[in-house]
Amino acid sequence: MSSSFRHFLEEIAKEKAPGPSPTFSVFHLLLTIELVAENPIGRGKLAQNLGVGEGVIRTILGRLTDAGLIKTSKAGCKLTKRGLDIWKEYSSIVRKAEIGKNELTDASHTYAILIEDHGHKLKSGMEQRDAAVIAGAKTATTMMYKARRLNIPSVTENAEKDFPKASDKVLKLLKPVENDAIIIVGADNQAKAVYAAMAAAWTFLNT
Repeated sequence: MSSSFRHFLEEIAKEKAPGPSPTFSVFHLLLTIELVAENPIGRGKLAQNLGVGEGVIRTILGRLTDAGLIKTSKAGCKLTKRGLDIWKEYSSIVRKAEIGKNELTDASHTYAILIEDHGHKLKSGMEQRDAAVIAGAKTATTMMYKARRLNIPSVTENAEKDFPKASDKVLKLLKPVENDAIIIVGADNQAKAVYAAMAAAWTFLNT
């Protein structure tokens, strides 16, 4: 993913006027783009899915509209060509799936998020865990697919053997290949789990 893409979204998320800091992050913008990419969607439904209030969703939509990424009509919000291009760039290397409780977490909601061809950037996994926890996660475990195996740094070189339930879900739903990085994130509610997964993935994309 290009640095211009990251910088562009981060600039949209930044405060643009004097007053309180915005109560949303770049990950709210990404999730809004994802939801709008799937189908035209109304403001109320967006607010519900993002777990934010009407005032916040108005600000988010306003900034995305000003940036030329979405347009609104009676049918709801939809992506512009520029918005679709950004979504395609992001989704071409990042994908996620809800995988349920497993040996790595007993959180109510658990997501695995995969970042294609970024496994070489994985060190101890602490950076991803910290980013996820700050975003609301209870747990976060980072692994990579290497030599036809899922391995977790400093924990196991064969996660399929040591954590079969989690590994089976990752392999079936995300289908990793060599040098893919995967983060399994657990949180108390769905919105926190999704945002935390995105925050952990962003640590790979923002370097």
